[in-house]
Amino acid sequence: MRRISLILSAFLLFVLPAASSPAGAEDAIGVAMDDFSYTDTSAEPANQTAAHERRLSAFMAALRRDISADGRYRPVPSAQDGAAFKVIGGIQKTSTLVQWAKVAVIDVGARKLVMDKLYTFRGDNDESWERAEIFVSREVMAALATPAPVALAVFDFELEDTTAASAGTSATSDASYLAEVTGSVREALGQSGRYRIVDAGGEAVKARALRDCGGCEAALAQKLGADQSLIGVVRRVSRTEYTLGFQVRDVRTGAVLSRGDSGLRMGADYSWKRGAVRLVSDKLIGSQ
Repeated sequence: MRRISLILSAFLLFVLPAASSPAGAEDAIGVAMDDFSYTDTSAEPANQTAAHERRLSAFMAALRRDISADGRYRPVPSAQDGAAFKVIGGIQKTSTLVQWAKVAVIDVGARKLVMDKLYTFRGDNDESWERAEIFVSREVMAALATPAPVALAVFDFELEDTTAASAGTSATSDASYLAEVTGSVREALGQSGRYRIVDAGGEAVKARALRDCGGCEAALAQKLGADQSLIGVVRRVSRTEYTLGFQVRDVRTGAVLSRGDSGLRMGADYSWKRGAVRLVSDKLIGSQ
């Protein structure tokens, strides 16, 4: 299936154009679907090309019919004709009784994969192809109804220390604990399925304190290809007291979409990670 995977990747990166939305277009969401490719690597002696072409044609007709039957969607020829989603795929016969189907659903406007799955099904007759189509149809419909995850650039959490301690006293341990906070927050948000975490590293980002830059993080995140930006700060009040805060912006408008503040918490620096994960989870995951 590596061949099919490479084809899907190339299609997404180089072939897929931006969608247009013609005036007066129907409210139903446009879905474009190319005929799936078919490859037979089973090495069976009999030439089954004609049978496979017939079954693939029936498979595609049924898949398009299932999509069209749902009033939320309408078939369109291509992205230029107003498709919001593009469905592509390929089927490969690997042995007498085993076939693989690679199916991807692309959000055209966002140029993102909302589904990219590999299925196996047994049999190579009309009935087995029909069963495979029914299953694939359900999977595609579920993907179309699922919003694409938001691309979120989570910048390194920063420390605002209001204690009287010397700045160099615990710089190494502070940096280590802040890295744990950032990594844990990224992991929690990424695992939620609501967000796709964008790499926000790099010297250009780390060279400034983002909490005091007047929203400059939104522009930085946009350059990284994100939809939204998140900055966070740990405010150390004493060696055993701290507060946490974060802010999320839309990268296009710079508008603040969400913010959270933990209030005063008790605990040393080793507890920052737990508090940060709980705060962002409550505000960005549990509230949606």
